[in-house]
Parts: sequence; structure tokens; C-alpha cells
Amino acid sequence: MSIDKYYNVLLAPVVSEKSTLVGEQANQYVFKVSKRANKEDVKNAIELFFNVTVTAVQILNRKGKEKRYGKSVGRRVNEKKAYVSLKEGQSIQFGAEA
Repeated sequence: MSIDKYYNVLLAPVVSEKSTLVGEQANQYVFKVSKRANKEDVKNAIELFFNVTVTAVQILNRKGKEKRYGKSVGRRVNEKKAYVSLKEGQSIQFGAEA
């Protein structure tokens, strides 16, 4: 499989209070992924870019909320997130520590 395909799978890590809590308790990391990505694509991209062993991937499709801006009605974009579980003892470092 082409490596170029995996550059478009991972869009960004999700850094929030919930994702930090999940990371500490279950050794899971949360990423915003492409809408066309599946579990196998996410697993291969994480293993390729971060040199870790992925044990499980859960995908979450989040529907965009409908919002009002005055009289007009708008809609936030739909997004897809992946919860990635790593092998015991492995971790992914974000930021200056990487």
C-alpha cells in the first residue's frame, strides 16, 4: 500500500479534558481523522508515523450541530474521531517532548 494514502488519514490530535483523561486511564489517544478513513487505515497510519503497536481502534462519527446566527440557520461540519489503544508500555508524545 502507498504511504501517500496515510498522510491524508490523520488530520489532527484531539487535545481536550476528556481525551487527556482517557489517555491516562486506558492508554488511548484521540485523533481527528478523514471522513473516508476506516479502522485499518487509522491503525496503519498510527503505526507508520509514531512507531508504536496499536491494539484496538474505535471510530466515532459526530454529527454537526445546527446553529442559529440571527435569522439564518447554519450547520457545523460533521467530524470523525478515532480512539486508538496502544500496547502496554507504549505512548505517543505531542509537542516539544516529541
